[in-house]
Amino acid sequence: MIYLLLSILSSTAIFVVFKLLKKYNVNTLQVITVNYVTACICGSLLYKGQIRPLEIIQTNWFIAAFGLGFLFIAIFNVMALTAQKNGLSVASVASKMSLVIPVVFGIYVYNESVGLQKIAGIILALIAVYLTSLKQKDKTVLTQSIYLPIILFFGSGIIDTSINHFAPDDNIPLFSATIFFIAGTIGFFILAYKSLKLKSNFTFKSIPFGILLGIINYCSIHFLLLALRVERTESSTLFTINNVAILALSTLIGLLLFKEQISKKNWIGIILALISIVLVTLA
Repeated sequence: MIYLLLSILSSTAIFVVFKLLKKYNVNTLQVITVNYVTACICGSLLYKGQIRPLEIIQTNWFIAAFGLGFLFIAIFNVMALTAQKNGLSVASVASKMSLVIPVVFGIYVYNESVGLQKIAGIILALIAVYLTSLKQKDKTVLTQSIYLPIILFFGSGIIDTSINHFAPDDNIPLFSATIFFIAGTIGFFILAYKSLKLKSNFTFKSIPFGILLGIINYCSIHFLLLALRVERTESSTLFTINNVAILALSTLIGLLLFKEQISKKNWIGIILALISIVLVTLA
């Protein structure tokens, strides 16, 4: 399960980069846009054939990749709004709880294995997500802008499910590059609008952060798809382990590198996360 491990490490590294953006006061949207362009370049370089736009448009996965490009930008903004209006805990819980959608999809559509041990592991994983996400200083108000975490929940789940369902077995780099190209293009239009209408200037320190984030972001998607396609890991197993491990590892890194406070509930969540990973893996 080396590809799954690499995907978890890459996704956790994204958390570290976002913490650095806040520390150095870097424009997040600018970094995200540069990140998508960089990720697109990574996919293009890993693709062994010649890139022909007309042929890409005619593929049976282009419409899905086009829609995912829009979702990548849209759900990122919804996540930011959810954190602002409902609190970081709600945003984290909503995005990670969305693992339910690809898990249920995998069991019902792909007829993946299911048993008491696996169900127990998934339930423990959901409890672990909730407990690990709770922050002592985060004043959570679910009744405020309740539609945002709901959109975030379904949007994140649809992204994970769609990436797994529509990604071609033999053309992962080009599929990923197309998604990131669409997302990057939309990002540039948003930046152009802000520059012209809101007089928002581009800061060049966003470029190195964007390049770093783009490489990491591409790796997280690339290795996730390799875990699904090459290692043939069941999606219901993979998304449970992936989401819970990322959250637990990110919490520990927050403690060790950024001196964040971890409550007793957070520690219980981390322990439950480890137990759930063992249960689901052995199942």
